[in-house]
Amino acid sequence: MKAENRRAVIAALFANLGLAIAKFVGYAATGAASLLAEAVHSVADTTNQVLLLWGGRAAARKPTPDHPYGFGRERYFWSFAVALVIFTLGGGFAIFEGVSKFIHPHEVTNPGWAIGILSVGILMEGASLRIAVRASRKSRGQSSWWQYVKRSRNPELPVILLEDLGAVLGLSVALIGISLASLTGDGRYDALGSIVIGILLCFIAVILAIELKSLLIGEPATAEEEDLIRGALLDDTAVQRLIHMRTQHMGPDQVLVGTKLHFDPNLSMQQLAEAINRAEERVRAAVPTVRIIYIEPDLYIEPRSATSD
Repeated sequence: MKAENRRAVIAALFANLGLAIAKFVGYAATGAASLLAEAVHSVADTTNQVLLLWGGRAAARKPTPDHPYGFGRERYFWSFAVALVIFTLGGGFAIFEGVSKFIHPHEVTNPGWAIGILSVGILMEGASLRIAVRASRKSRGQSSWWQYVKRSRNPELPVILLEDLGAVLGLSVALIGISLASLTGDGRYDALGSIVIGILLCFIAVILAIELKSLLIGEPATAEEEDLIRGALLDDTAVQRLIHMRTQHMGPDQVLVGTKLHFDPNLSMQQLAEAINRAEERVRAAVPTVRIIYIEPDLYIEPRSATSD
């Protein structure tokens, strides 16, 4: 895991741990359903950051005979587990608690506690979101934030971005719900706040699950990276044509490349081996995340036209 990713995860971890404690204290003082939902949300997010850090550590293990391509996809797996935690522990509990309190309304006591805790929480989660945004700018490039979440091969930053955005929105919803419950004396506003928080968290979890499932199954290198790989392979007079190429991310920082190349047929066996080695060096220089390359020499056969005799 890159240093900027680790900083964003650790910042979110400490923010959520502190907020979880504060929210549980606030719930004990107020009995607010939306504050309890937010407390469980912070527990879920704290668990998520631990899972992301563990995934980064597990992915750094060296290849073994049972896993010859390494453990890079551990980061995708544990990020997928994060989506499950958000959905079940965060969203599911918030909806359950909200429905329960809506059916059996509970008056919010000492609303000042809740409002103060939620206001501080918005500031803390906003600061964590800012750190994640800053860490994402370099890898995002010119893409929109939605494109970045969908196309990123690095799971941690999109997860933290959506988590922190969901946290800021959830805290704002809880603040509105508790304020309305306090002003009107109707605890159902607080319960509705909890339900909305749960729906928001489930929505975020589904987005993450869809994107991380795609990474677990296997996604190619980005279009820009594939263009660089093609250019590097063809940048030699010994290579006459690129016949076929496939790429796949074995982890965020590990790309596998398999390709067939048509080499100059006049090359000797030694010259062919040297040309293959040069091609591998050029590809790794152009795209440093390419770790494994399979180059198969082959002959290009012009496809016959369907209209030819």
